[in-house]
Amino acid sequence: MGRLKGPPGPYSVHLCIDMQRLFAENGPWPTPWLRRVLPTIESLVRRAPERTIFTRLIPPIASGEAKGMWQTYYAKWPSVTRAVMDLSLLRLVPELEQFAPPATVIDKPVYSAFATGQLHAHLQAKHVNTLIVTGSETDVCVLSSVLNAVDHGYRLIVVKDGLCSSSDEAHNASMQLYAGRFDIQVELADAEEVLDGWAP
Repeated sequence: MGRLKGPPGPYSVHLCIDMQRLFAENGPWPTPWLRRVLPTIESLVRRAPERTIFTRLIPPIASGEAKGMWQTYYAKWPSVTRAVMDLSLLRLVPELEQFAPPATVIDKPVYSAFATGQLHAHLQAKHVNTLIVTGSETDVCVLSSVLNAVDHGYRLIVVKDGLCSSSDEAHNASMQLYAGRFDIQVELADAEEVLDGWAP
């Protein structure tokens, strides 16, 4: 089990990051564990789909439209720009897409779910103070989003068995970072523990 400090509470939502076809086994950026953690994530979504927020990473139309070093990034990955890619890859994986709506979908152009300000505004409007975090990838978009959420002052419950990465080493390092450096602001818990205490 994890180290949950208490039940999520009435002002909590499930923030599921970038569980898209883009990162599935047949996508251009495959995350091998995605299928393995999908049932766990789906169990959390089923508990309260109306209190679930899915984010989606949306690449630029072309590398030249990106900002700064993102131009260099997409120059390396021209096949993952909207002008040439299969746009259906931007959709959530089918197992999760069926829940939206009532789940909310918020798009973002970069790693962090908080980059555009839309997510934070949505959470504030709903008086949310706690985020239950799952998704892809542990060491990239999830990490960036978690650190931004820390700065905003949210209580964070990171679901250990609801994260996936294309790098075992980076995943493990990220989990050690959460546990060792952010232990006051980040709680690590198994999905079972979260579900036991979460009563939407």
